[in-house]
Amino acid sequence: MRGDLSHIVFVRATADHVDPIAGRLRAADVAEVKAAAGLVSREALLSSLEKSDRAFTVMINGVPEIMFGVASLNVLTGLGVPWMLGTDVVTANYRAVLRLSRMMLPGLARGYSVLRNIVHADNRVSVAWLRWLGFRLSEPLPLGRNGALFHVFEKEFGHV
Repeated sequence: MRGDLSHIVFVRATADHVDPIAGRLRAADVAEVKAAAGLVSREALLSSLEKSDRAFTVMINGVPEIMFGVASLNVLTGLGVPWMLGTDVVTANYRAVLRLSRMMLPGLARGYSVLRNIVHADNRVSVAWLRWLGFRLSEPLPLGRNGALFHVFEKEFGHV
């Protein structure tokens, strides 16, 4: 990975970004969307994109590598559902992704008092990343299909 961040660009996510990412989605993300909702990569990315109030694609060296966003779960209470799915390039560029995700989080949370979702208990990289970002995680609970274990993660922002 290069020391600077010039090779990483954030753009508004579009359906054109789905297939280049879906075909190379991290194995942990593939397992997570399957365990949570029985979806395959492409379905999960399209569904997340369609439900989102804000969604972005991270382009690394001009190639779509990560999609992330937030959807409203309950507008009245300011509850948003953040999500992120990406390729193995995330791991290869983890320092930049960590730094940029911390910078992007306040903007992603804009308009929400709480961000909450679930993460597959076996997705150790995502669990560690969420903790690093300051999210609280529950003990693993059987929330997925066929009793798959997930942590509920949550972070309060105090603004709507």
